[in-house]
Amino acid sequence: MTTESAPTHQRVPFTKGHGTQNDFVLVPDVDGELDLSDAQVRFLADRRGGIGGDGVIRVVRTRHAEEPEVRALADEAGWFMDYRNADGSRAEMCGNGTRVFAAYLSREGLATGPRIPIATRAGVKVADVAEAENGETSYAVDLGPWRLTASEAITAQGYDTLVAVPGLDPLPGMSLDLGNPHVVVVLPESADVMDLDLTTAPVLNPAPSSGANVELVQPLGPGHLQMRVHERGVGETRSCGTGAAAAALALMTWSGAPRENDRWRVDVPGGTLHVRALPGQRVELAGPAALVADGVVDVPRH
Repeated sequence: MTTESAPTHQRVPFTKGHGTQNDFVLVPDVDGELDLSDAQVRFLADRRGGIGGDGVIRVVRTRHAEEPEVRALADEAGWFMDYRNADGSRAEMCGNGTRVFAAYLSREGLATGPRIPIATRAGVKVADVAEAENGETSYAVDLGPWRLTASEAITAQGYDTLVAVPGLDPLPGMSLDLGNPHVVVVLPESADVMDLDLTTAPVLNPAPSSGANVELVQPLGPGHLQMRVHERGVGETRSCGTGAAAAALALMTWSGAPRENDRWRVDVPGGTLHVRALPGQRVELAGPAALVADGVVDVPRH
């Protein structure tokens, strides 16, 4: 008599998408039946052994979210963007991910109309869908409220932390909270952002207990900057939406004339984003989103 062994893999449908080359594996789970372990997320995000991405997004009805504070958003937003970093850790939200998520909901007919509310661990974000001048679809997302993490220190001395990057003396950084944590550093004129070594994480002093995304910024002109980013739980990525917003808001704050510096073009290795400071201490991020592949993958049962 033989017994059948339990399957070692499960078949999971997926869509691969990106926003300015910040790429994600989207996994549909409309009824909340799929419990992805940290190891399974790492497999999906693995660029050699899995699909590959900076993060994994589970597409689930908000009422089926694990966290009660997210389920409470179901009346405002029907769909929850369950965002996981490439290392499996849970993140509050992802700016580029919201645009890709909105593009997926639109394509699948799960959301209609020019405004798409999205539930995240950082509250509800609303994506406005519009056709750009080049005929491509553009997504402008109200990322919600933002704040300086240590406003008193920044008011007193212009920064609240020091950031060490290989090849440079420690630089002053500004910490911002956009639903997820960021530290923005402006490089000296003698440094080129494209020459930096970001193979290891910049060292922060003091270091936030939950870590932070670090944006290295080079101003290019009025309302124009370029940046690279090292994301917590991921490493360097080609783009970071909330990071682009944080970089623009930091330069706006440092300028001393925020009302005159409330719109920014942000160039990242993966493309171009646009940031606009909104009334009420809110911020908008606009840019493209692309869905590039669909398939089914055998995910190990860890």
